[in-house]
Amino acid sequence: MTTRDRWRVIKTVGLMFLLAVVMLTVFQRGSGRMNQFQIERHPPMEAPAERATLNKAFYISPESFWKEDHKRPMATTEEPLVTLARRPKSWDITTSNCSANLSISSVRWFTGLEETFQQFLIYRHCRFFPMTINHPEKCVGDVHLLMVIKSVITQHDRREVIRQTWGKELVMNGKRIKTIFLLGKSTNKKEKANHQKLLEYEDYIYGDILQWDFMDSFFNLTLKETHFLKWFYTYCGTVPYIFKGDDDVFVSVENILEYLESSKNIKHLFTGDVLFKAKPIRKKENKYYIPQALYNKTYYPPYAGGGGFLMDGPLARKLYKVSETLDLFPIDDVFLGMCLEVLQVTPIKHNAFKTFGLMKDKNSKLNKEPCFFKSMIVVHKLLPQELKDMWRLVHTDLICAQKMELL
Repeated sequence: MTTRDRWRVIKTVGLMFLLAVVMLTVFQRGSGRMNQFQIERHPPMEAPAERATLNKAFYISPESFWKEDHKRPMATTEEPLVTLARRPKSWDITTSNCSANLSISSVRWFTGLEETFQQFLIYRHCRFFPMTINHPEKCVGDVHLLMVIKSVITQHDRREVIRQTWGKELVMNGKRIKTIFLLGKSTNKKEKANHQKLLEYEDYIYGDILQWDFMDSFFNLTLKETHFLKWFYTYCGTVPYIFKGDDDVFVSVENILEYLESSKNIKHLFTGDVLFKAKPIRKKENKYYIPQALYNKTYYPPYAGGGGFLMDGPLARKLYKVSETLDLFPIDDVFLGMCLEVLQVTPIKHNAFKTFGLMKDKNSKLNKEPCFFKSMIVVHKLLPQELKDMWRLVHTDLICAQKMELL
């Protein structure tokens, strides 16, 4: 082999070596990019502590809450991070573009109605609204009793007393009890933004507010009823019992649990201060006035006073389905009675539910007798300080000879 041939061989071997190095470099880079792509698509699972942090309503400190650029993360479109075999569905209403149904105004009897009823009928077809504050985690785990309280933004003092007394979340006799408050939006146009900010801070502290994007008016109490039923149907597939009441009632949780234990074999349980053959009120000056054009029957179906009642979870889920088939009615507890009538469920009257006060005589000393309260399940119409004082009396060293006979 000549010197020229040797040089050609050396050049060929060197070129092949260089080509091998280039190919190896390209392969390694491609492999690195593929690994990076896989990492981006499949992030590592959060540690348990991190998942618990994500479940909190806020990720900021109280000191920074009041800054103008604060934005509260809402849980209206994302599913909650819960450790269930099957995650619950989300609240599926994300927009509120309800328009007035002006066609009904051409009906002859419509013009004879008061303005409030006209407004109610024009917008009665607006069934559901978005959620501004949501806590689906309230029904996660082994929850035996869900305490559900209707309230409005300005009644913070009532909610605070309830949290300190009968609405305190705890485990009693092995039964886990959770509490939520149902609210709409403020009706005060001037203070609406401030009220909302205060409510969001309250929820930041306690995490027990459910709020929807409709005005919190008297006629919209029925919306609050239907929205809760839909919320319960969506998130609370395993909760067996619900107490639902107002924010000015005294409640004995011990007596509720005792009653539920004795009634566990009753199917479609619904009990409270039930009114049978109640007549619609036709006096216009009355808060509960209903015009003939809106309800022309002689009697309402049996219904429980909205101050406080008990029902089982399976029935609540059926009530949601039925509620979607009926026209909304201005009085929420009557509307619920209409739904029960469709299901052919008769509510049970129980004398331990006093949703119209303890005694008819408002001046009676028995209205302040703690031994009576100790025997009750619900007593309506107590101011925050009265509720706090009565709770203290009932839960101190109160000596009653026996459970006093129910009034």
